Amino acid sequence: MPRQARLDIAGALHHIMVRGNNKTDIFEDDQDKARFLERLGWNVIDGQCSVYAWVLMDNHIHLLFKSGKLGISSVMRKLLTWYAQYFNRRHGRTGHLFENRYKSILCDEDNYLLALVRYIHLNPVRANIVATIEELDHYPWTGHQTVMGKANHDWMDTAYVLNQFGTRRKTAKNAYHRFVAEGMTMGHKSEFTGGGLIRSKGGWSQVLSARRLRTEEESDERILGGGDFVNAILKEAEEKTRHQLKVRRSGKTIASIINEACRKEQISTVELKNGGRRKQVSALRMKIAKQCIDELGLPLAEIARHVGVNTSSIAKAIARAEPRP
Repeated sequence: MPRQARLDIAGALHHIMVRGNNKTDIFEDDQDKARFLERLGWNVIDGQCSVYAWVLMDNHIHLLFKSGKLGISSVMRKLLTWYAQYFNRRHGRTGHLFENRYKSILCDEDNYLLALVRYIHLNPVRANIVATIEELDHYPWTGHQTVMGKANHDWMDTAYVLNQFGTRRKTAKNAYHRFVAEGMTMGHKSEFTGGGLIRSKGGWSQVLSARRLRTEEESDERILGGGDFVNAILKEAEEKTRHQLKVRRSGKTIASIINEACRKEQISTVELKNGGRRKQVSALRMKIAKQCIDELGLPLAEIARHVGVNTSSIAKAIARAEPRP
């Protein structure tokens, strides 16, 4: 079954998971992690995002943030493209660093914000890296230390998290700390990271309850939330999809976009598709890629096949064209 398109809605809460290719490590040492966090900070500020939780493990990453007006794709593309180039250059390696597609789950903030903050920050506990809440308080590679005021990452919105526990900072911090400590023995939660209907329902108990009552509710594996929330998100996503379908039905295709762009710029389609590297050709390739993403909703891999380069080259070209922090 083909993968569904990622739900990229501005102002929504997203749980992002990034894994190393074939489960290999994406961080060799603390310097790698520090550089990743530095770049993460630049990109989320530039993208006007709000980060509520994060953790860096050796071979994967979890991020919880509310997207800005441009959504998540631009932020993640710039971040992961830059880091992959940095990592390969520093460690003298080639090839893909990450799995081809990061996972993104759009979440019902009202019902899952705090549960996800705790779940993400407790990753080192479940991995047996730290054993106590006191050790977690001083562990540098999760956002928990920042929420507790023991580290400073000004791009993380700790105030928003603490405000969920009270208006007075000290009282709120103590309540948050108790909340995280209470989850120390919590195991893996499949609904937070996968599970299709289980995720949309909020866990197996909710699925079984619905089955007993013979009730049906909308679900989507890309969404963590109940039926009403799923319906609202899908309705918003469908508006963007309908626009892209309208463009497609008008007869516009990737081939017609390429032919029209090449005609206007007086560049041969043969040179474009054969991987020509002239500055004008590269600029046109980027312009075509952005148009195909915006108007047709095409994935980078499909665009790359039509313009004579690989997927990573398209991603890098788009990242270079977007404003830098």
